[in-house]
Amino acid sequence: MEQWLKGDTRREWRELGFFYDRDDASKEWLLVGSRDGLLRFAGLLRAYVADPRNATRSEHDHYGPYTYLELMTWPKAGIDGHAICGPLAALDGLASLVEAKVGAMKPGARARIGDEFAPGTSYTIVLELRDDGFEPSSIDPNLEGDAG
Repeated sequence: MEQWLKGDTRREWRELGFFYDRDDASKEWLLVGSRDGLLRFAGLLRAYVADPRNATRSEHDHYGPYTYLELMTWPKAGIDGHAICGPLAALDGLASLVEAKVGAMKPGARARIGDEFAPGTSYTIVLELRDDGFEPSSIDPNLEGDAG
């Protein structure tokens, strides 16, 4: 990957505040960050819910340097390989779940969100808490071996 592109990718991870990846084999969305970083995910959810443009079915936003993390307005709450979706009230509830889970975690811990957000959902969200000062780009496999 070109050096300038790697620099932009690092900056975008820092701005997002957490690293994410999707594992289709285990059907998980992994979100890794410090407490503040993971709480930014809850903030993204709340900002999405607060934007009146997102009230319509199928509205969506993409996040992060690779833009495959997607929040989408949908009649039924769910998590799949495409998006984290639901009615705005459910997405707001997901923000509260994230805040509660992250608030109770210690660095090194993992918490899962699935059925309590969307019963029977095919994927789960895995929150992994790291120490304060965690650099989200440090675990991006596309940036491995690059000190930049």
